[in-house]
Amino acid sequence: MKFIIALAFLAAVALAAPQGDNKPIEIVSSNSEMNADGSYSFDFESADGTKVSESGSQKQVGPKPEDIGTVSKGSYSYTSPDGVVITVNWTADENGFQATGDHLPTPPPMPEHVVKMLADLKAAGVL
Repeated sequence: MKFIIALAFLAAVALAAPQGDNKPIEIVSSNSEMNADGSYSFDFESADGTKVSESGSQKQVGPKPEDIGTVSKGSYSYTSPDGVVITVNWTADENGFQATGDHLPTPPPMPEHVVKMLADLKAAGVL
């Protein structure tokens, strides 16, 4: 199952590439490991500098023993058309999918009055 997901991800990366040049891009390194306990890892690098890495394992994500899910983390990077290397690091677990990267937007700082209000609510025991 995880292998199929990994292949689907690789296909999505391949389809997202510009279609103007039909020349295949060489894979310069590729590693994968699947273990009996459900843990896995894979990574690859292509000749154009694209890099993908992912690892995951099984984890109890709920109160019952049968609430088992896969938690994963990884990263990918590629060079944008303007020559900038774009890197995304991500985690997918019981808290959802969380991606970070210098190119991703971030929320503005919280206004001081909101910070004070939250501190007051916490001090009052409301939060």
